[in-house]
Amino acid sequence: MAVVHRTTMTPGKLELVTSWLPSQPWYEGQPGRAPELAKAGGFRLDDPEGEVGIEFMVVTDTADAAAPVTYHVPLTYRGAPLHGAEPALVGTSEHGVLGRRWIYDGTQDPVLLAQLRALLRGEAVPQDQSESDKPDPTVVVVPGEDGPDLSVTRVLHPGAPAAPATTHVTATWHTPDGEPAHGVFAALRMS
Repeated sequence: MAVVHRTTMTPGKLELVTSWLPSQPWYEGQPGRAPELAKAGGFRLDDPEGEVGIEFMVVTDTADAAAPVTYHVPLTYRGAPLHGAEPALVGTSEHGVLGRRWIYDGTQDPVLLAQLRALLRGEAVPQDQSESDKPDPTVVVVPGEDGPDLSVTRVLHPGAPAAPATTHVTATWHTPDGEPAHGVFAALRMS
């Protein structure tokens, strides 16, 4: 079981994601305008080896108040660099308990991908984002036809359906006005 530490990270997660996000091809913000991110939800999965932190963070960009955009940003936290994953590095941060952490786009980290597939097979338990050893009941795996391709939703839309009959995972986040929203985070699709 992963332990959630009550400590600081310098720079913080939102700082790192704010500078990284505009360079992503799925970023919907205006070029040249920095995102204004607020944490909106998410969940965690445990690494069976206990070495890699796995978080499915949800952030909302309110830079355009009339049209906020909610992003799903899977992250992994490692105690050493992941060989060959330099393009996926979001940044490094000093953790108040664990020391230097290398933070990666989790869609490029084999540990996160393996645990996400385990979740979709019903072999992993989603955990609360902020509490140690507390399952997150808002994360739901919807069984269906399993395909070989794992698809991660990057821009979240409340109630957006997965492809018909695919196995997928849904979870809850909060909109800028505080209302709960629920949508598809990932799915197994046919090629």
